[in-house]
Amino acid sequence: MPDPSDILAFRFGYGLPLPAGSPAEPDAILARLIGPDQGMALWPGPTEAEVQALLLRCTEARRAARKSGRRSDERKIFTSVLREVLVQDELFMRLALARGLDSPDGFRERLVRFWADHFTTIARTRDHKAVMSGRADHVIRPRLTGRFADLLIAMETHPAMLLALDQSSSIGPNSPVGSKRNLGLNENLAREMIELHTLGVGAGYSQEDVRQLAELLTGLSVEPGIGTAFNPRWVEPGPETVLGRSYDGEGLAPIRHVMEDLAHRPETALHLARKLVVHFVSDQPDADLVARMAKTYLANDTAMMPMLQVLLADPAVQQGPLQKARQPFDFMVSSLRALGVTGAEVLRMARKPFLRMIRDPLMVMGQDWENPRGPDGWPESAESWITPQGLAARIGWAMETPGRLVKAGAMPDPQVMLAQSLGSLADEGAGEMPLSRLVARSESQREAVGLILAAPQFNRR
Repeated sequence: MPDPSDILAFRFGYGLPLPAGSPAEPDAILARLIGPDQGMALWPGPTEAEVQALLLRCTEARRAARKSGRRSDERKIFTSVLREVLVQDELFMRLALARGLDSPDGFRERLVRFWADHFTTIARTRDHKAVMSGRADHVIRPRLTGRFADLLIAMETHPAMLLALDQSSSIGPNSPVGSKRNLGLNENLAREMIELHTLGVGAGYSQEDVRQLAELLTGLSVEPGIGTAFNPRWVEPGPETVLGRSYDGEGLAPIRHVMEDLAHRPETALHLARKLVVHFVSDQPDADLVARMAKTYLANDTAMMPMLQVLLADPAVQQGPLQKARQPFDFMVSSLRALGVTGAEVLRMARKPFLRMIRDPLMVMGQDWENPRGPDGWPESAESWITPQGLAARIGWAMETPGRLVKAGAMPDPQVMLAQSLGSLADEGAGEMPLSRLVARSESQREAVGLILAAPQFNRR
């Protein structure tokens, strides 16, 4: 019979073994989440100002390069600065792995990745990559336990979202600038805000609602080196009506107002509740649990903690079987932890081994860092991840990489690793040949370790 604390470790964290000081019971997990961000304290990253400063340098270098010859000094400078951006983007990935490995607050780390996926941003050019990957630190982490309305406003107006959805090209047709230059709307931000970030696809809005919201959002743009900017000369004049409510005013006030209203919609509550249950519990979510979470969200002014309390208090979440497939990033964090790799080791790993053993394999498994196939983020269903190609990549990594990743003589004892990384789940759902027996019969330490990491039990959450 699986231990409930083991179930919780897999469902709401990165599994076993738990880092020192990690809570194991629902109330303790929630209490830790309310407290200080220990992952950031362990491994702080580049600040928003540092990311924006590098973006400005890269933007200016690109402009200069465009005006020069192919082999000019300006081209070389741009290439050098762009390389700094890509290194900064990679650092954010290393930090996400390091915090997942070392933080005693695994639920926080999983929630950060959940909301980063919910508010997916895909870089339009390589210049923007660090801005996209930095949004988890700069926008999501500080608001993880607050109101969803505040998270929504911060995320939709952040340079990452504005750049990803090309909001700077959206200019009111009747604005002072639009009327002179015959420019028009870009509906990307409005559509994703309604369809993906709040109400959900098919929630009863119309194309006219999308267009009116797009008109309301005109004026939002990005100024490299500074961040979010607002240009009143781009704003479509007059009030706009979205979902039956009229919005008018100057500056960002009406934009914040419409997002506050979208966050309080019952459709949004159900959409968010369902996504949380699907992500953490089951691809076929319990309708009653979803309804209770949505009701709690609305009753608490879009606060996210009360909704999470309902989720973790549900008796079913401490019971098996585990029904979700670990996504490749989760698999990588869990595998590195099982092998005894620390966050410090990930951060100081040379670039070529990091690419060869961690970043590139994740791409082959189907989860390239911060690069999903579309704005709806990564798929949730187990079938999307346990594909022939994805499974082959996991098995190949499990069998081949640990021996190169872990220093000679430091490979964990397979029996100890089995007990520490799977606990009471080691033989859960096993057929005629339990995993513990397969590991004991393995011909080599390398094969035994590979069997553990490739086992169905290890790849579920």
